[in-house]
Amino acid sequence: MSPTLADEIRSRLGDLSPAERKVARVLLAGYPAAVFETVATIAERASVSAPTVLRCASRLGYKGFPDLQAALRAELDVRTASPITLYETGGSSQREASGDADGADPHRLGERLALVRQAVSQTFKELAPHEFEDAVDLLADPRRRVHVAGGRFTHLLARYLGLHLTQFRDQVDFLPDGDVERASFLAQLGRRDVTVVFDYRRYETDKTVIAELARERGGKVVVFTDPWLSPAAAHADVVLISQVASDSPYDSLTPAVALIEALIAAVLERVGGDGHERMKRAEDVARRAGLL
Repeated sequence: MSPTLADEIRSRLGDLSPAERKVARVLLAGYPAAVFETVATIAERASVSAPTVLRCASRLGYKGFPDLQAALRAELDVRTASPITLYETGGSSQREASGDADGADPHRLGERLALVRQAVSQTFKELAPHEFEDAVDLLADPRRRVHVAGGRFTHLLARYLGLHLTQFRDQVDFLPDGDVERASFLAQLGRRDVTVVFDYRRYETDKTVIAELARERGGKVVVFTDPWLSPAAAHADVVLISQVASDSPYDSLTPAVALIEALIAAVLERVGGDGHERMKRAEDVARRAGLL
């Protein structure tokens, strides 16, 4: 997957002059909206001259500031792409590649396996260790309540994480589906709460609102998202990014599942003996109730 413009700017910070770095930090702090500001506005916010903004764009490898903005527009088109868009722009080549004209495996299982391996490997390679540790700290803290929310497809990820957490810690619940129940639930968020939000492209407005409300009420927010970043990430204390590369029009959630499983293992290890005891109690209750 191609790096985002923000990734490119971060990777080139060391190549910039002190004044140009001020421009880059302004762009990153308000990314992506800040990139579409006028040169004069960016210069004012960075306390530099307009020519410095132009030189920064050039140093980043663009012919001019409009060229940099055009690159971001192209990125945002990808960021909001739907499965239909991805199918129509890449589906024909995918279908041709999967043909059996030369007697090759029509399902290209080897290629698909390599793609999944690469996506999972890249996810863990680019994962910021401090972000992961912060997530472990929050989810393992017995004083905190944990709330989990997902979207159209990612509610499956939310359930997967939440159901595991309920095995070895107290106070874990899921965002209600009903409007009245959801409104009441969100109104009760407080400082002891950790709200975990899953939001991948095409991003869902309510997930951003949930993250914003949780942060406003003094709670902590963990956001699982893709490399283009859900708008909910702007309100997060922890952002966990997973790759979504796939050879179909649908984004792959396999790297996200691998990341969730690594997080579950780390939280269980952090919880320690208390978690083990809760697992045993839950097992006993389930057997008595005929649930196993």
